[in-house]
Amino acid sequence: MLETAIVAARDRARLVEIASILIRFGVDGLVGQLGLRKLLPRSEKQQIADDLSLPERLRQAIEALGPTYVKLGQILATRHDLLEPEWTSELEKLHSHVTAVPWDQMASQLSADLGADPTELFLDFNPEPLAAASMAQIYQARLHDGTEIILKARRPDLRATIEADLRLLSHAAQLLAQSSPEWERIKPEGIVSYLASALRDELDFAREGHNCEQVAASFVDQPEIVFPKIYWQWTSERLLVQQFLRGMNPTHATSLVDQGLDPALLAKRGALAILQMILQDGLFHADPHPGNLLAMSDNRVGFIDFGMVGHLSDRRKAQVLILFKALVEGRGDGVASMLLSWSDYYDADPVQLDMAVERFLAQHSTGTLQIGRALSDFMSLARQQRITLPADLSLLFKTFITADGVLRRVDPNLDIVRLAEPMVKAEIKAHYDLPALKKRATYLAAEFYDLAAETPSAVRLLLHRLRHGRIGVDMELRHLDKVAQSLEKSAIRLCVALVTAAFALGLAPRLFDLGPMILGMPLFAWLGLGATLIGCFLLFYWLFKPK
Repeated sequence: MLETAIVAARDRARLVEIASILIRFGVDGLVGQLGLRKLLPRSEKQQIADDLSLPERLRQAIEALGPTYVKLGQILATRHDLLEPEWTSELEKLHSHVTAVPWDQMASQLSADLGADPTELFLDFNPEPLAAASMAQIYQARLHDGTEIILKARRPDLRATIEADLRLLSHAAQLLAQSSPEWERIKPEGIVSYLASALRDELDFAREGHNCEQVAASFVDQPEIVFPKIYWQWTSERLLVQQFLRGMNPTHATSLVDQGLDPALLAKRGALAILQMILQDGLFHADPHPGNLLAMSDNRVGFIDFGMVGHLSDRRKAQVLILFKALVEGRGDGVASMLLSWSDYYDADPVQLDMAVERFLAQHSTGTLQIGRALSDFMSLARQQRITLPADLSLLFKTFITADGVLRRVDPNLDIVRLAEPMVKAEIKAHYDLPALKKRATYLAAEFYDLAAETPSAVRLLLHRLRHGRIGVDMELRHLDKVAQSLEKSAIRLCVALVTAAFALGLAPRLFDLGPMILGMPLFAWLGLGATLIGCFLLFYWLFKPK
């Protein structure tokens, strides 16, 4: 298995390393399923304690595998619609902190990207990294005008390793999708494709800078929301140079008060900013954990690290608004409708779905609706009903869940739903007002006009093929392999029946006069009788055996 990956000599060493790490951490189920054991020496054994749960061992194995797999784990941590809570909660603990690359190995790359030695280019430069992660290291510096900046430098030779990992994961996803209907429902190929897109975006630090400026453009008239300035003269694919924002962790409420800050105001401003990004702009910071949100002087809120951003199309944004409205109003039909519209693989009982939705709404109908808990339960509802949500929705819901958790730690009395209600109403009204309807009607009219123009030629081609008997039909039959196996078994049984009938009706009477006599009957007659009895036994067994 994984033949094409193994053939590629440049990836074989990485494949062996991955399989070895999985076995050492006791996560060897996938190793066997993907046929990787034959690549490893027999001496390779588990080296981690058995008292750890399987999710804990998987999380530690992922951290040892490096940035590609850490990112994959972080994506899977958002998929409450696919994984049980014990798996997602453990994957949420993933971190990518690693040993820093020594300065003598980073100096030449950083000098090449800056076009000069950083110790000479800046007024101050600290060669000791402020932070080190699996994808980048952060350095502090000061411009000649006194402005504090940070330099986010990509670790050397990282892209080659990640591209090799993505090739291997792509092959593994194809095999898993073919291995069982359950894996097919999870859509591993789609997850890997999403992972590849996210990783390649994060590898390009210039893209991160553009993401930051795009989001910041909507807040130019809101000085209470702060974004770092990007210094494009030094920023490139491998290096991001931006303003250093001084601020505090917003979840340390006591420290905020000691510094003269207002936790309730900070939480409200942060919530309104995130709601604006999602519900109005359709472009949002997708990882608002406490390290990426800053409580700044004058009760300003700072956003940093735009390596992961989410995008919502107008259509998707309208669907999210409808879902939120249904959640607030407790309308089960609206919730069920959105679930069904977001699934392209659905085989649950509609009655069971309606009952599950009603139970879900009953759980959130008392007291203030907590959007984080509601969305987490909504994704669990999808998992229980075997409905796989689109990847962009999983990212959006995870953003809401993370932001709600962080901001409620800043201000436990924060009601995001109440803050969002005016925006939701305004956006729904804008979606259905006269200019919006006219715009969509114009688009549909143009589509129908193009379709009408193509109809005569399409009908002419159809009639031509009908006259000449050249209509082809493509059919996809589910479980066709099982049908083939059943036909094969039926053919074998038919052959046995025919052979048995031949002995019983044709061949056996001719054998009565041949061979030595045993108990008054020729030997070949005994053999014919035995074959007949065995055939009859098999036929009765196949006919009456339990299904």
